[in-house]
Amino acid sequence: MLTQSIGNTIAPLQNVALCSQAITRSLTRGESLPGIVVLYGPSGWGKTFAATWSANKYRAYYVQCKSAWTRKAFLKAILMEMGISPAATIYEMVDQISQEVALSSRPLIIDEADFLVEKKIIEIVRDIYESSFGTILLIGEEHLPAKLKRWERFHNRVLAWVQAQPSSLEDARTLANIYAPDVKVHDDLLISLVEASRNVTRRICVNLNHINDTAKQNGWAEIDMSMWGKKELYTGQAAIRNGISG
Repeated sequence: MLTQSIGNTIAPLQNVALCSQAITRSLTRGESLPGIVVLYGPSGWGKTFAATWSANKYRAYYVQCKSAWTRKAFLKAILMEMGISPAATIYEMVDQISQEVALSSRPLIIDEADFLVEKKIIEIVRDIYESSFGTILLIGEEHLPAKLKRWERFHNRVLAWVQAQPSSLEDARTLANIYAPDVKVHDDLLISLVEASRNVTRRICVNLNHINDTAKQNGWAEIDMSMWGKKELYTGQAAIRNGISG
């Protein structure tokens, strides 16, 4: 998880705002409305950034699912995040989590939720919701909504489907304050950086870190496209040698 200070710094990112709005919508929903919200989009688009900031802002419980997790491992991870000793059985652990969500009124954020669908564990999340009627945010890849259609009882309890957006020039300016803090990066270089990164947040961060290191090595206080010259920007593709991509 990112630190509190970084979590505050990335607040202006558009996906952070979308995530925050979704949680607020669930927290303030009408009594008869469902409370599950889903944030989905391609890998690298900054969804975990958004989850981190929202977890800090709303004091949410946050877990990032693993591909090897069983139902028991998933529930134990949530209880560990809550600081609660797990009970002996799965149904008791579900009750423990549900009670804590209900009594604390704190959101539960579940990242990499695709693993729960693939492992057919997703119904446990519905059980937690039905017993707590709390705010639960699922975060997953772009096909998560389609995957959840198989689980009609779960699908019907979603209040909002929030589609993550590709990173923009404005996002790159914000991220430059974190990953290139020692240099002023001019917009012409940021525009090229966003294009080379194909609007993927993670690649933008890698490029900004590289730009920051290059500026420090050369003693530059600022940098634009003319100074960067023909140096390569990270595109996510492996280097090509003898016509073969790695």
